[in-house]
Amino acid sequence: MNIEKQLIEGIQAAFQQHYQHQLSEDEISLQPTRKDFTGSHTFVTFPFARITRQSPPQTAETIGNYLRENAEIVKDFNVVKGFLNIELSDVVWVNTLKSILQDYQSDKLYGFQPDNGQQVMIEFSSPNTNKPLHLGHLRNNFLGYAMSQILAANGYTVRKVNIVNDRGIHICKSMLAYQKFGNVETPESAGIKGDHLVGKYYVEFDKHYKAEISELVEQGMGEEQAKKEAPLIKEAQQMLKQWEQGDAETVALWKKMNGWVYEGFDATYQKIGVSFDQIYYESDTYVLGKDIVEEGLEKGVFYRKDDGSVWIDLSDEGLDEKLVLRADGTSVYMTQDLGTAELRYQDWSFNRLVYVVGNEQNYHFKVLFSILKKLGRPYANGLYHLSYGMVDLPTGKMKSREGTVVDADDLIDEVISEARKKTEALGKIDELTENQAEELFQMLGLGAIKYFLLKVDPKKRMLFNPEESVQLQGDTAPFIQYTHARISAILQKAKLENTDNQLFESIGTIETSEQEVVELLTAFPQKIQLAGSEYSPSVISQYVFDLAKAYNRFYTEVPIFAEEAKEKVAFRVGLSFAVAQTIRTGLGLLGIQAPEQM
Repeated sequence: MNIEKQLIEGIQAAFQQHYQHQLSEDEISLQPTRKDFTGSHTFVTFPFARITRQSPPQTAETIGNYLRENAEIVKDFNVVKGFLNIELSDVVWVNTLKSILQDYQSDKLYGFQPDNGQQVMIEFSSPNTNKPLHLGHLRNNFLGYAMSQILAANGYTVRKVNIVNDRGIHICKSMLAYQKFGNVETPESAGIKGDHLVGKYYVEFDKHYKAEISELVEQGMGEEQAKKEAPLIKEAQQMLKQWEQGDAETVALWKKMNGWVYEGFDATYQKIGVSFDQIYYESDTYVLGKDIVEEGLEKGVFYRKDDGSVWIDLSDEGLDEKLVLRADGTSVYMTQDLGTAELRYQDWSFNRLVYVVGNEQNYHFKVLFSILKKLGRPYANGLYHLSYGMVDLPTGKMKSREGTVVDADDLIDEVISEARKKTEALGKIDELTENQAEELFQMLGLGAIKYFLLKVDPKKRMLFNPEESVQLQGDTAPFIQYTHARISAILQKAKLENTDNQLFESIGTIETSEQEVVELLTAFPQKIQLAGSEYSPSVISQYVFDLAKAYNRFYTEVPIFAEEAKEKVAFRVGLSFAVAQTIRTGLGLLGIQAPEQM
């Protein structure tokens, strides 16, 4: 039942009868009624004075009377200035719930769109193999994974990809420090994850490198010159050359240390519930793109300077000039990204390619997309940069074991520990086995991190507070998860009492809080579409929070099993079932689990 469509048709008929004017569907806009007025849908009449030749309040009265007399779904209306607030018949909400329940109890997933024949590739994570994943990577991974789920719910075939930055000077810094200071230490001998071990030597390099710079400065050398002349950085640069030349010893060390890191990454990915359909490696892609540069030169898209370097002039787009190939013929990141985009399209002919990358790369992606359009690539118009802001922590919270960034594994453990403390303090686990309790703590802790990082619009810089994220009250995952667990208990009781949540037809008057919940349920498909079109999981986060709040109001105000009328009990159990399913589905789109008991 499409309520909005029926209301629009009624308004069209009213204009035809009273004003002899045919309004198109696009001219009629309905908005939610403000909470301080009775009604569910509001029609604003101010724009139509030229047609009706009446004041906005008179127009609203005329249309309202017509709808009440002629539209079965309209029970009443009220007018506030030029705002026509429409109150729907109770039977509308009853039939709407029945329709939603039928969707949930069939193979169809309520709110999901059928296959639209479009393919979307989404790149996220993009870690470096010189250190573990950090807090920024968590926001990146959760955004990427949630968007892959949301786009799939919108009917797209989605392919999740990751490009690992496994080469370059930063990798050689870890390798060199390990050679010099490692004493053949391994993850097993050290008792730590491989990514943390390699990260330890990256920090070790930095410590010794800074000491060398200080020593050179004390000897009278300028700081910038000292940074270039320090022995360690020169050795790292030499190691990079050896790697690029295929030196067997260097490549063997690189493979060994990267292998440690990949094992560490895999453990973290598994813990946070993130996976990929394909992984690309920079060591395989860094030489790509040179052929595209030659093609661009032939087409006049690029130009060569006197020193032999190749550039593109995007001044007319406000992007200035950009280097695409160095004078010595070596690649820059732009060269590599041009080649990688081409490779991906050859691997899987996508309609869209979404890059989940921090906002410090906004300029880079504007240039990349512009170049690919100028080169006439068939996929160029389907490229999108899902840009996101940095994540901060409250001062004094969580220091990384590496001392430079907030480590993802440490943060996850910290939040799971907070979830354990809060849950145990509230006595919520008395009936759970030890394994069930541990599973619940993991579910709550990971849900808390994911929800907190996803509830903010991706473009905004944000503050993550571990302690606040696990609260059972407020805009948090545990509050929503607890609501789901509460409903699960209600449904279990209904099952024991053999209550059929479909056995209701006419239940008479429904309560305001019941109507609000059904109304929110009807919005779920639109929220999924909006989250997909705006590339913003925060739309889903806000929605499931609003739904949980509305259900808790209903639960507080309206009895379920104490109600004598069986049809009303069935309606309320059906309402509870639909809310639980929608919360579970909505949280699932965010990569968050919904517990059955808490």
